[in-house]
Amino acid sequence: MTAHRIDWEGLAGALAGIECSRDPGRLAAASRDYYFYSPILAEVLDGRVGELLVRPRDEAEVVRVAAACARFRVPLTIRGGGTGNYGQCVPLEGGVILDITGLDRVLAVGAGSVLCEAGILIAALERAVRAHGQALLMYPSTRDIATIGGFIAGGYAGVGSIRHGILKDPGNVRLIRVVTVEEVPRVIELRGADIQKVHHAFGTNGIITRLELALAPAVDWLHQILLFPDYRRALEFGVAASRPDLDSFLLTTVERRFARFYGVLGERFPADRDAVFAMVNPAHLDAWRALAARFGGVETLCLDDAGIRAAQLPPAFECAYNHTTLMALRHERSFTYLQIAYPMPFDPALVLRQMERYGDELHFHHEFARQFGEYAVFALPLVAYFDRERVYEIIAEFEADGCLVFDPHVYTIEDGGMKTIDTAQIEFKRVADPHGLMNPGKTRGWNAAMARA
Repeated sequence: MTAHRIDWEGLAGALAGIECSRDPGRLAAASRDYYFYSPILAEVLDGRVGELLVRPRDEAEVVRVAAACARFRVPLTIRGGGTGNYGQCVPLEGGVILDITGLDRVLAVGAGSVLCEAGILIAALERAVRAHGQALLMYPSTRDIATIGGFIAGGYAGVGSIRHGILKDPGNVRLIRVVTVEEVPRVIELRGADIQKVHHAFGTNGIITRLELALAPAVDWLHQILLFPDYRRALEFGVAASRPDLDSFLLTTVERRFARFYGVLGERFPADRDAVFAMVNPAHLDAWRALAARFGGVETLCLDDAGIRAAQLPPAFECAYNHTTLMALRHERSFTYLQIAYPMPFDPALVLRQMERYGDELHFHHEFARQFGEYAVFALPLVAYFDRERVYEIIAEFEADGCLVFDPHVYTIEDGGMKTIDTAQIEFKRVADPHGLMNPGKTRGWNAAMARA
């Protein structure tokens, strides 16, 4: 809880007319995200709750909340859909939980871009832009329950990254509008390279209220499952299919030991075959199938969105990325996961050596993507959890293999990904959060001495 005594009566007066709640059940639900994927995070984050849930309806009410928190020096944690995995929504020091989901409007759809509020569900945003014949460039596997602000604040890549790169790639995110947490808040619009000041900053340095995102012409992607006789050939197909003249929106290899978690697919993904889950442009389907056949691939599913819904099957993107961990945890709660970037050019033989090394301790799947204009391969292997010491032994072994590990078992920005302090983000925090109230404890680059009195 907060280290100083808060004037809750004064805060309540400042927030009069804005939806607020101190209901214990609502506070507990709003103070959690998917950090339970990590038993290491669960050990330190379980039981951390906010003291007041606030749900503004528009940016003007956000400004009032920011001003009140600054005036009364109340810690402030932002919450959207709560689908992050690193405790970003968990208030380490209590205070206010700011639920941004009331800001859920699409403000403008133009040729190649959309302006929207940060609290809109990504699925709703996708429906809105598709009504204009356009589509989002990428989204997380939790598209249907995640908010766009949370994805920009904490995301990196996702479904669509094989076609459009990562969020950080220039032009993908065009504008981020933030409210500062000061006694007299300002509204600041960041464009171009300046968006990196708040993108992937875990909500530590500005309340994101609006976003402008690039769009692409809509494609009615085909959700496909291909089965391969072994994982090497599935990986080799992934490498061969990673090229611009074969248009795909998703390309994921999943080894056969995951089949028991994907029971709804039945014989479309049996336990004696390794799989590729893909979203393929219908115009390239014949070439895609011909390439798959060269590697021994056999198609067991190929349906558009309407067909997937009619068959009551999960879309391909819910069989990829970190949805794999969620599907496994629904069956066995003893698993956790890692996040790996492989050295390029990608060598499937390295994966096969790792599979032999770990046996049943790790289950593998790989995401084929692009970043900074180059193809890349990521993995989110499922780990049979033993203890913290073993997890970090495995991380060290992957690093010795030349892989980059994004640690999902820490809640600080630096330790999870960059491994270094982003000075531009800290400098912007001095501007946008001078009292150090936003999501305290989530960045090592800020210390109490930096806070304005």
